[in-house]
Amino acid sequence: MSSHSILSKRYLKNACIKLACIFLALNLSSCHIYTFKDVSIPADIKTIKLSYIDNRATYKSPQLSSKLTDALQQKITGQTRLTLTNSDNADYQVSGYITNYYVSTAGISGQQASTNRLTVGVHIDLLNTKENNKITPYDISRDFDFSASLTLQQVEPQLMNDIIKNVSDEIFNRLFSNW
Repeated sequence: MSSHSILSKRYLKNACIKLACIFLALNLSSCHIYTFKDVSIPADIKTIKLSYIDNRATYKSPQLSSKLTDALQQKITGQTRLTLTNSDNADYQVSGYITNYYVSTAGISGQQASTNRLTVGVHIDLLNTKENNKITPYDISRDFDFSASLTLQQVEPQLMNDIIKNVSDEIFNRLFSNW
């Protein structure tokens, strides 16, 4: 037998083994859970209803509720296979509200505040209609530091993009990544 023939058989054998492994992995992974970018959604979950995230914090940022709701909708449609719906028959129903939006002192230098901290808290409920209407609550809180020489009204426009991105990422991860 020539060395060319032996190499061809070895190549063919390795290719068949690799194809069999890929086929097996694809079949096993598609049986129950959908996973994409660390997103885990049971295969029987097809639709989601996202209610408006209301602002119940003592201090209300006028843009926060709508921007946070929009960002979460975009994240869900862009990173999952779920279909957004307004139906009360959706497989997942997400509701929530902003619980905290307040400023505290985070750092002191020379007996004066040097850093302030904006804390944003959100409560989210995930209703799973496929599991006997099981409700899973999540509480998310994120801090955003800024110079104490500035007021919240001065830094809020600059912080808003970070607030929306970080809080919507945190909510998404809690809902779909089992964090």
